[in-house]
Amino acid sequence: MSVDERKKEAGPMALRHAVLAALLDEELSGYQLVKAFDLGVANFWHAQPQQLYAELTRLEKDGLITGREVVQENRPNKRLFKVTDAGLAELDHFTGTAAKPSFMRDDLVVKVQAADHVDTGTLISRLAERAATAEAKVELFGKLLRTMRGDRTEEDFLRHGERVGPYLTCLRGLAFEQGNRDWCERTIAVLRERAGH
Repeated sequence: MSVDERKKEAGPMALRHAVLAALLDEELSGYQLVKAFDLGVANFWHAQPQQLYAELTRLEKDGLITGREVVQENRPNKRLFKVTDAGLAELDHFTGTAAKPSFMRDDLVVKVQAADHVDTGTLISRLAERAATAEAKVELFGKLLRTMRGDRTEEDFLRHGERVGPYLTCLRGLAFEQGNRDWCERTIAVLRERAGH
């Protein structure tokens, strides 16, 4: 099967590779994968739980991951998945391809574009909500980063930590949310000043 045929059959390539990357450290069940996406991967790739379960099925069918049944007492059995050598090769190939530029698509920015023609008070409320959400994520990313590096300084962890990839992606998520928070706060200040508040 050619790469193009695999792309058509597998669906969005970035999700495929995000799932493979999430399975690099340990075997995960579908439920654990959903949690891993919520905590770490979501800062650069959002997916619904049903998309993740469907992707696990496709990846296993394509031989890029393998699953094994784990029998549990007093709970339903679960399947744990891990990346195969073919999956590692696929990630290596994906890493070598050119990255597509990212584009912002944000309904709040559209609302701010219309700031001169809409209710400023309502717009400020929406901006304050987004700023609060961003601040909560900043705190979460800070906590995750501290957990990953343990007692080490950031510089020491970045030089000698066992796995630096998840830490670097978490740093990107942190910077993204700090930028969101700062932009919202500045926009609120500008709108309030213009309204004479």
